[in-house]
Formats: sequence, structure tokens, C-alpha cells
Amino acid sequence: MLVSQRNRRRFSVLSLAVALGLATLPAFAARHPTAKATAPQARAHPKPVERPDPDIMLIEVYKELGANHLVAAQSKVDELVAAYPNFRLGQLIRGDLLLMHSRPVTTFGAVNTTQPESIEQLKNLREEAVARLRSLRERPSPELVPRAVLQLRDDQRHVLVVDAKRSRLYVYENVKGHLKFITDYYISQGKLGVNKIREGDQKTPVGVYYITSRLASARLPDFYGAGALPISYPNEWDRINGRSGSGIWLHGTPSDTYSRPPLSSDGCVVLTNRDLNKLYSTIEIGRTPVVISDQVEFVSPAKWDAERGTARRLVDNWKRDLESLDPLRLKSHYSTRFRTEHAETLDAWLEKQKQWLGSVPSLAVSLRDLSLFVYPGQNDLMVATFTQDARIGKAKLSVRKRQYWAREGAQWHIVAESTWQG
Repeated sequence: MLVSQRNRRRFSVLSLAVALGLATLPAFAARHPTAKATAPQARAHPKPVERPDPDIMLIEVYKELGANHLVAAQSKVDELVAAYPNFRLGQLIRGDLLLMHSRPVTTFGAVNTTQPESIEQLKNLREEAVARLRSLRERPSPELVPRAVLQLRDDQRHVLVVDAKRSRLYVYENVKGHLKFITDYYISQGKLGVNKIREGDQKTPVGVYYITSRLASARLPDFYGAGALPISYPNEWDRINGRSGSGIWLHGTPSDTYSRPPLSSDGCVVLTNRDLNKLYSTIEIGRTPVVISDQVEFVSPAKWDAERGTARRLVDNWKRDLESLDPLRLKSHYSTRFRTEHAETLDAWLEKQKQWLGSVPSLAVSLRDLSLFVYPGQNDLMVATFTQDARIGKAKLSVRKRQYWAREGAQWHIVAESTWQG
């Protein structure tokens, strides 16, 4: 009888492992041997001892399940839900493990229910389990870098990279012009996915944005949890392409909720309150970029450096031809489909530049504070932002400029450009 019970439990553990996708991960434990593999970096000013990282605790539960260690998995999931009682996914896994002591469990979330609301909740939790596990299986190597981030300004200390497919937000530090992986967080996105087009479509935008402000929790309904970080959607490229909407934030969860399913917001990027509070230490209002992609591409430093070199040459060559005061040389850098936010065509826009260049006796231009990105979702589009210092005779004029470069055949051309004081 005892053997039969053990076999039944073993069958249950293996069945649950299959349901979670763990049975297909023979190297899972080897790839995640200790909590140090995913622990955030130490802070310069350590805070009092806090609760352990729930993602690390969840990894340990997954590892024990994958190794057919029911008792150890039960112990670890008990610790998880004791530390995070509002973590509904942890509670559901704990329920499955407890149920194994009395009968076989062959599916994740083995709860008998016919209530539509309960069925939907189970579906959401299953999707969260799959998303969290996928992000662990597909964790990028620290030797690789996100292709979209080619160059940050010297005063941009961090960049946030959102991977919608993996339901993950990666934090990278700018270390003397090179990207260093710091940590990552589970996130939720729009109910209907990404590629926001219009107001109310329940999609998260894809693009390069910036944190514009910080809203304290005291100013917001409990729905937003620990607070919110609004981003600059829609940007210039969004507006030129007719995309509408507003109020896209990074924000937390209600106080009675630990986390939410992968597809659950109206377009915002949602983190747990714990993770949002940690993220605050990396945020600089107006400076921190937020790169949102359908799926982040990670590349070798060599490929990244080569693509960054190409982008820098494009901007340098444009600067050289601007200094020449020759309208035809300047025009060679612009696409025939060039448009401004005010719907000006290339000819109308260049006519203004021609008049200005004709009135200038001499022009010396220097560029500083350059940032470069491969635009997410569009491999043939890059965005360059810089400060342009121009000496015109004895006068000096400084403006911020942003250019969107598109590859057209074998050449790159500017398809959009905006200028502002700053």
C-alpha cells in the first residue's frame, strides 16, 4: 500500500511538472543552481533585511518539482505563501501540492469548478505560471546585450527594456558607454498585447520612450499600488504615424494583489509593488529611457558595436553636410517620404532650411549627449537624439534634435526629425 501511495505521488509530481513545462527542462536546475543567479545587485545604501525575492523562491519550487521532490517542493512553497500571502499563483501551486497527498494531480490548478469567474481566474494563473517559467528558461546571457540600445548619454545611468513576449522588464546600467545587466522583473501588459494604435485599444505601445514624472501612491487610487511612472507616449514617431492615446504608465498593483496575469492592463506596464519600489532607485525623471519591444533581441557585443558604429557615422555625415551649407548635400540625407509632426513634406521643409542656410555666413556644428536606438519592432529604423551646438558667425545656438533614420535599399535616410529647446 505504501509503495502504491509513493507511486501515486510520484505520478502526480511528474504530471504537474509536465503541466508546468518542467519535464522538458533537464538542465533547468543546472542553469539556476542558486538564488544568486537572479538576485538583484547590492545597493550603495543597504536597507533593513527584507523578505526574500519571490521569483527566486518560485524557482526553487520549480526545481524541486522537476526533480520529483514533493516534500521539498511543499516546504518551499509553504515558505513562499507565508512571505507573500497575496501571491495567488503561489497559493494555487501550494493547493496542487497539498492535493497530491490524497489523489493524483495531472493538471496545473486542479480545482473542480464550473463557475465562469473561477475558470477565468485559473486560466489567468496558468498563463502567469507559463510566462514566469518561460522568462527563466529564456533568461538572456549576461554576455549579450539588447540590440535596441546602441548608445546612452553619459548622464543616463540606466535603461529599462521591456520584453512583452517574455513578460519581463530588464534593467541595464550604463557603465562607461557599455551596458551591464542589473536585474529583471515580471510584468503585465495590455489585455490585447502590444502595438498600440489608438485610445482605448487595450494595447501597450512599442517604441522608445522616457520616464516623464513620478506619481506617489498617496495621489492615486489603490488600483495603482505603490505609485506610477508615466512615460512619453505618444512620441514623435507615434504622432507622425497617427497613433493616439495617453496615460501609459509603469505602475504597481492593488494592495490586496501581489501580481497580475501577463495580459491584464489597459495598456500600462504593471509590476508588483515590491518590484516597483526597487525600480524607483534606477529612475531619473526626463532621462531614463524605456524601450518596449514585442520581443527583445539580444546580440553579441561585437555585433552591437558594429551597428552602433554605423549609426554614429550616419549622424556624423549628416553633420558634415549641414556645415557645408550646401542644400543638395543636406537633402541627400533625407527620404522622399520625410514628414514632420505638422505634416510638412520634404520639399516644404527643405525650402525653409535652404532659406536659412543661404542667410548664414559660416556654420560650425558640434554634437553632444548622443543616444542611439534601433527602434523596437522595426529592424530598419533607428532613432538618434542629441544636442546640436551651432556657431553662426559670432553667435551660438543650442537645440535638442531627434532624427528617425530608415534603411531604404542600401542607404539610410531621415524620415522624421524634430527640434526643441533644452
